[in-house]
Amino acid sequence: MPHTKSAKKRLVQSFARRERNRHVKSDLRTQIKHFLKAIKEENLDEARTNLRLVYKKLDKCAVRRYLHPNTACRYKSRLTKRVNALAQTKMGA
Repeated sequence: MPHTKSAKKRLVQSFARRERNRHVKSDLRTQIKHFLKAIKEENLDEARTNLRLVYKKLDKCAVRRYLHPNTACRYKSRLTKRVNALAQTKMGA
């Protein structure tokens, strides 16, 4: 337990930040799961729609420092590759 007044304040702040971080990251993971589900079902239109939403969430997380900006870019790159691969298989078929 904290002893000083400032340590008590820091404890309260860390709990609030932890809850906020958990909520934001949970929303991001949920959006990514929706995207991956569309990829698995080979639904290109839904995948592209979900990709835009994932991009939006990733960019917000990067700007607000919930994620490192390079991590957000890496996610975006990998997810885009999945959509492009699906588009190639759709065009070839």
